[in-house]
Amino acid sequence: MAKRHLIHLWLFCLLLPCLSFGQSHPLRLWYNKPAQMWEETLPLGNGRLGMMPDGGVSQETIVLNDITLWSGAPQDANNYQAYKSLPQIRKLLMEGKNDEAQALVDQAFICTGKGSGGVNYGCYQVLGNLSLNFQYPDHNTANSPVNYQNYERELTLDNAIAKCTYQVNGVTYKREYITSFGDDVDIIKLTADKPGQLNLSIGISRPERSATSVANGALQMEGQLDNGIDGKGMQYQAIVKAEQQGGSVNYSSSQINIKDATSVIIYISAGTDFRNPHFKQSIQSVLTKAIQKPYSLQKQQHIARYQKLFNRVHVNLGAEPAKELTTDQRLIAFHADRKADNGLPALFFQFGRYLSICSTRVGLLPPNLQGLWANQISTPWTGDYHLDVNVQMNHWPLEVANLSELNLPLADLVKRMVPHGEKTAKAYYNAKGWVAHVITNVWQFTEPGESASWGATKAGSGWLCDNLWEHYAFTNDVNYLRDIYPVLKGAAQFYNDMLIKDPKSGWLVTSPSSSPENSFYLPNGKHASICLGPTIDNQIIRELFNNVITASGKLGVDAALSAELQQRVTQLPPPGRIASDGRIMEWMEEYKETEPQHRHISHLYGLYPASLITSNHTPALAEAAKKTLEVRGDDGPGWSIAYKALFWARLHDGDRAYKLFCGLMKPTIKTDMNYGAGGGIYPNLLDAGPPFQIDGNFGGAAAVAEMLLQSNAGFIELLPAIPSEWKATGKVQGLKARGNFTVDMEWKNGKVISYKIASAQPRQVKIKVNGMVKTITSEKLKS
Repeated sequence: MAKRHLIHLWLFCLLLPCLSFGQSHPLRLWYNKPAQMWEETLPLGNGRLGMMPDGGVSQETIVLNDITLWSGAPQDANNYQAYKSLPQIRKLLMEGKNDEAQALVDQAFICTGKGSGGVNYGCYQVLGNLSLNFQYPDHNTANSPVNYQNYERELTLDNAIAKCTYQVNGVTYKREYITSFGDDVDIIKLTADKPGQLNLSIGISRPERSATSVANGALQMEGQLDNGIDGKGMQYQAIVKAEQQGGSVNYSSSQINIKDATSVIIYISAGTDFRNPHFKQSIQSVLTKAIQKPYSLQKQQHIARYQKLFNRVHVNLGAEPAKELTTDQRLIAFHADRKADNGLPALFFQFGRYLSICSTRVGLLPPNLQGLWANQISTPWTGDYHLDVNVQMNHWPLEVANLSELNLPLADLVKRMVPHGEKTAKAYYNAKGWVAHVITNVWQFTEPGESASWGATKAGSGWLCDNLWEHYAFTNDVNYLRDIYPVLKGAAQFYNDMLIKDPKSGWLVTSPSSSPENSFYLPNGKHASICLGPTIDNQIIRELFNNVITASGKLGVDAALSAELQQRVTQLPPPGRIASDGRIMEWMEEYKETEPQHRHISHLYGLYPASLITSNHTPALAEAAKKTLEVRGDDGPGWSIAYKALFWARLHDGDRAYKLFCGLMKPTIKTDMNYGAGGGIYPNLLDAGPPFQIDGNFGGAAAVAEMLLQSNAGFIELLPAIPSEWKATGKVQGLKARGNFTVDMEWKNGKVISYKIASAQPRQVKIKVNGMVKTITSEKLKS
């Protein structure tokens, strides 16, 4: 009895943090019918492998992914004669002949070849489709639908496990889906609550460049993607093995057939030769190890390793009476009356954290435009890394959401880009250092894009450096700073070397450049994108130079460079300039926009993610930022709406930020490629550009955090932009602030009633609570 009492006490203590916190459990997405489209399926991932089951009763399709599966190959698309055109391009820009300058850029200052439109550039691709075809006793008509009852499928964020259950002819069928954090395989467990009731065939296929066979009692699909050179690109393989209890198994040429089983466990082990020439041996070794382990132990280890990351943060924003609705209906109800469900924003925030954990892993790749979930050979926009907001937005919630180490794959990607970026800097600008423009991929593409209208933007490398710096700002990890310092320094050297003096203002500016994907009218009625010194460049360079100056002092290196950059900062344009209409100017001139509600608002980079514009230190610019946002409007692709919510949160307008967040949460099933208004959320809570782009999920999660906690203005501010709907009562635990502080707080009627600021070692920190700024000593963080 005493031993049992101790076990019960131990379990109670283990559960106590969750019980006392009061967060709704389980955090889940759930539905009462199978998915009818891919955007209704449930995303699972372990940072490398992904799968999305649709929960079909007669036939199920499970889309499989591997984050390393890319077509294309390394290429050198630099135009090494481009720098010869640079003087003439700059001359035309100084003369106000932007349209002529743009024509010359299109002719002589873009990448060679087809750029991102070519096979050599490559594309993130779907791995394949696992198909499960079920036969049910007493259902012999092949074309008639199966009569099923009590259907439910769910994804539980607390343990990263998806399930579906239903009944046919009095038999309860259950499926569990895991992308294992323990053994790096996909696992699907099928059970029936009566013996011998499982009858199914298992197949695996891919739309192109694949061959499926049976070998050693397993399905094996393999192939090689096109590299755009000789057709011999990345190799891949997937092995499907089924272990059944009861019944029998036989194999045809391309499928596994199981008859009269009571339970079946399906294992999928897959991989590519990306940085792994011995990938086939790895795939087989991982599969063998996984099969030898009991399923209960597999599940236990998967949950433990996943929860090590996920359980760091808890969020409760108050009442959620709609939680009993299916998730798709809950989304519709929230859109109709957002006040009725404070739980959905909390769920969406935690779903963003879940997607981060599932779509990247230390030592691998950062999440791309679709995280790691794709169902096509030709993914939208090649599923690559866009550098003019998108990949950066993918990482914005990580630090504050206490998932700091998941920023490291991006740092690794950027470090690998530097050598190629040095060639690009030399080829186009005859400059030192390194540069990246608008797009990159796993092959380290840094060249300008294939069209001046979007491809000449050179803010990419500087913007990436902001993400890298933020990891240091949040962690205070000097070893990490030492590791990334050459990247920051090289980027700063490039901008420093290519800046020229604007003859009108006397400021140092970039030339040629553009404000990402936007254009303006010239006095002659023509329009252009190419310009001198767009505001985003000026802001990024100012921020980067100051960060390198700080890093130089911290590390005790490059004193001469630091002094030079300090002098150059004084010659840069101010962080923002106010136009005659009261808005922040996007360009050096007060050009008329061709599209006033353009999706990009790049000239507010200084407001977010940078801290060059704040309500405290630059109130005039903050007011101008508000006017800029008013004219831009609240609609747009999903990622754009999320970005606007972040802007308003930084401006301490919680109600307006929440209005944007609610606009993001608009239900949609549109999948057309959209550049304007019309973003929203699919039934499975993935973001719609449309089509699916994961940046809106991450941007929306970051916006929720930014309304609750900010630390960019020299102090930690609690509830800086809390919307009216969340004021009644709430509590958060485990959020992070710059300086490596962990923040817990509870509030009532919009006022903080308790809080805890903790760090590895107690030290002084400035905080702002309920409008009052004070200095406290942090508590020691419990390990």
